[in-house]
Amino acid sequence: MLLGIPPVKTRHNEVAPNQFELAPIYEEANLAVDHNSLLMDLMGGRVASRHNFKVLFHEKPFAGMNGSGKHNNWSLSTDTGVNLLGPGKTPMSNLQFLTFFINTIKAVYKHEALLRASVASASNDHRLGASEAPPAIMSVFIGEQLTKVLDELEGVTKGKLSPQEKTELKLNVIGKIPDVLLDNTDRNRTSSFAFTGNKFEFRAVGSTANCGNPMTVLNTIVAKQLKDFKIEVDALINKKDLKKDEAVFNVLREYIKDTKAILFEGNGYGKPWEIEAKKRGLSHNKTTPEALTAKISQQTIDLFEEMNVMSKVETQARYEIEMEAYSKHIQIEGRVLGDIARNHIVPTAIKYQNILIRNVRGLKEIFEEKYHDVSKEQMLLIEEISNHIEGINANVTKMVDQRRKANAIEDIEKRALAYAKKVKPLFDDIRYHCDKLEMLVDDEIWPLTKYRELLFTR
Repeated sequence: MLLGIPPVKTRHNEVAPNQFELAPIYEEANLAVDHNSLLMDLMGGRVASRHNFKVLFHEKPFAGMNGSGKHNNWSLSTDTGVNLLGPGKTPMSNLQFLTFFINTIKAVYKHEALLRASVASASNDHRLGASEAPPAIMSVFIGEQLTKVLDELEGVTKGKLSPQEKTELKLNVIGKIPDVLLDNTDRNRTSSFAFTGNKFEFRAVGSTANCGNPMTVLNTIVAKQLKDFKIEVDALINKKDLKKDEAVFNVLREYIKDTKAILFEGNGYGKPWEIEAKKRGLSHNKTTPEALTAKISQQTIDLFEEMNVMSKVETQARYEIEMEAYSKHIQIEGRVLGDIARNHIVPTAIKYQNILIRNVRGLKEIFEEKYHDVSKEQMLLIEEISNHIEGINANVTKMVDQRRKANAIEDIEKRALAYAKKVKPLFDDIRYHCDKLEMLVDDEIWPLTKYRELLFTR
């Protein structure tokens, strides 16, 4: 409060061990982004150290456990505080709601690849599509009831509307929206962009991210879409002699038809959705280098220049910085992983293996020809440890070789892709053997904090 951070509305435990959520009261986007960064700095520094804790902002610190993200609850309001994504009590105010609601969906549909790029990072790649996090495919969830409303609007007559049709729309479609939303309690946790009553919730933003990037993109694409919408409505009024509400209905009807591909109510984790999304023409960029290319597409450059957000040079500069940051991130992770595996885990495994070898020799001295029977399990364990040591060394050697090849690539995009496709996959192979040794080696001599201790020891 003393730092200007608004009061926290929600504080509770989350699914993973020692994972917590907090949600501050909403405020204007620039302030909200600043206060979020300030809160991260405060929690990760003074508050955590005061209690001898460490705050992990990493999106996926523990494999197989729920990761962490920032659900950006986003809406539009007038300068007098009227929420433009909140249904009203009259047909006219509800037409206003539908206008901004449908235009937002249209903006997300047109720029879904850019929206994905706005949340791209090496650490968020671990999170997207796993354990309640949305997938890397951008889709919009609006719920069954609002889907029915859009289906009704899609049937609006092209051109001028009869008085009867206007009355029907205003009373039985638009007029019922408040009741619909009060009863619309279903929520899809696998959706990346979900409507939740009077706002959209952008769930793909990572927990280490500065929300300024995704919010800049979202605000820009919606502003551009509203600008285009007005041009289309004015054209129908001036050239087709339609009344304002008729023109609005006509344009919204076409938007509803155009954006069906981005609307999805099902399970975002399943393979069927990946196949279906591809059929719909939606992008599925699983890695940061693949996603970031949307930032330098001609569509994006034109968008930012037209809306006076960034020049072409500024857009390209940010792209290059983010690509370089990704490569450096994976490079550092690879170096650290190789060091831990070869200089800590392998020597410890060999040390324990030597203990087992001495044990087998002792059993041989005592039991002589029977020692094969009494030392069978120890022999199997010695062999298993050897296999995992070999697996670690072989994969670390491969990783170092692939890093060397990637570093020799001058093109930043190709270098980042090499790190994503050639270097990073070897992390899992090395990790597999390290995890196996963690479960085999004597706890007394294991040099690192074990997985279960990180998760459950207080």
